[in-house]
Amino acid sequence: MAVVENASTHNLPLLVVLLGPTASGKTALSLALAEKFNGEVVSCDSVAVYRDFEIGTAKPSVEERARVPHHCIDIVSPERDYSAGDYQRDGRAAIAEIAARGRLPIVTGGTGLYLRALLEGLFDGPQRSEPLRARLRRSAARHGAGWLARVLERIDPAAAERIHANDTPKLIRAIEVSLEAQRPITEAWTAGAKPLTGYRILRIGLAPERAALYGRIDARAAAMFERGLVAETERLIAKYGGERHVFDVLGYRQARQLLAGELTEAQAIEAAQRGHRNYAKRQFTWFRREPEVRWLAGFGDDVAIQQTAAEAVTVQRETPQ
Repeated sequence: MAVVENASTHNLPLLVVLLGPTASGKTALSLALAEKFNGEVVSCDSVAVYRDFEIGTAKPSVEERARVPHHCIDIVSPERDYSAGDYQRDGRAAIAEIAARGRLPIVTGGTGLYLRALLEGLFDGPQRSEPLRARLRRSAARHGAGWLARVLERIDPAAAERIHANDTPKLIRAIEVSLEAQRPITEAWTAGAKPLTGYRILRIGLAPERAALYGRIDARAAAMFERGLVAETERLIAKYGGERHVFDVLGYRQARQLLAGELTEAQAIEAAQRGHRNYAKRQFTWFRREPEVRWLAGFGDDVAIQQTAAEAVTVQRETPQ
């Protein structure tokens, strides 16, 4: 358990953080813990914040959200860009509200940058430079897919490893900060950040066996197409236009390529499966850097894993501070 308060920790409320790769069962574990400990879930997912995007996001179902209160899901329109800074503000507000009501806040999700913003804070970076951003967009359009990722890799290889090659907004911001601040963004991330204080933080990580995880990832990606991902994507493009960066998210990107005739359905499913597996590898790398994580070698819907996690929460709740 990590304590993020230098002063006395007496009577500080507990904050549980569930982390791990996609399809590892974080939702199932969060529901089990919330129901056992009178908790509420704070989603930490950069796509779940957007309304109307359902099938390709793996959001908790309507039935699951009815079982336990959820926060930071469906809170913004896809027409708006939503940043890690926005999430830091909204996530911290949700945690404070839950704790103030005497309930247990449980943060769960797989977006590492959002989790870092929430717990460690964000640096006070340079203001947005629209002329620079416009030049970067023009350069990306001229050089094609992967250009921004290659630029960032030259400037800051560590940042390029953490940001997906198709996440244009984050790539542009990382390049912008590195150029404007005249230092790699990974150095700037730690400058002037204000960590979350006032809570005892228990981090629980899910680390199932890789082959089993990849099997679940492949099955879930295929199921998204079976449930109507392509039709949902077509409807969302008609409603919001296909240029929104959220359409570059895994699943939606392949569905859009299928609609454009660039991929067959079989190719789209295979590409989505491969993309999600690669994403899981990056999540493992990112979350292994998190401090003082209690790693559990299994899936969050496993009863034994749920019991072990519940015991860890019980110990922390009952330990005198």
